[in-house]
Amino acid sequence: MKRRTIIGIIFIVVALLKLADLWGIWYIDWLWKHPWPTYFAVFLLLYIGVELIISSYHRYPDQWLLRPLPIGEDGKRICCSVRYGGDKYVYHGESFHGARLNAFCGGIHLDLREAKITEDEEIDARTFLGGIELIVPKEVNVVVKKRNFIGGVSNETYHNVKPNTPCIHIVASNFLGGVSIKN
Repeated sequence: MKRRTIIGIIFIVVALLKLADLWGIWYIDWLWKHPWPTYFAVFLLLYIGVELIISSYHRYPDQWLLRPLPIGEDGKRICCSVRYGGDKYVYHGESFHGARLNAFCGGIHLDLREAKITEDEEIDARTFLGGIELIVPKEVNVVVKKRNFIGGVSNETYHNVKPNTPCIHIVASNFLGGVSIKN
């Protein structure tokens, strides 16, 4: 555990003990007798405690962790799973053979603009309180199938009308999350 997290937990415990004293659940007399400064002190302790915990785990949007491509068991399809953070995956001329993306309370940024896509491929995108951003090349078509519960899919891609154009099939399952697809 981080030091800031431990300090934040201590502040919250002290604030909750004082609330228990104010409400008559547990009698301890370590703060002022007057109720207004006491409630202010409890609020301040709770605020500082929660802020310390959140700031110890907070990652800023411009600080995505650039990761190498996680190739799955089949040797082709990538498998990405993110919890409480953000990961960025960028193709630099490699062949793309599909992906399975899971974002749980976090985000995934997948950049396929320079990927070699020669045939139809599938991306299975699943979110729970998170988001996935896909950037696809203009030379491919995108077909989206979605299942959403208080979530959504934004498809802002250019539709290529040339014959024999490869297609990326995106199957999105969102629970309080979303998938954004752009060129």
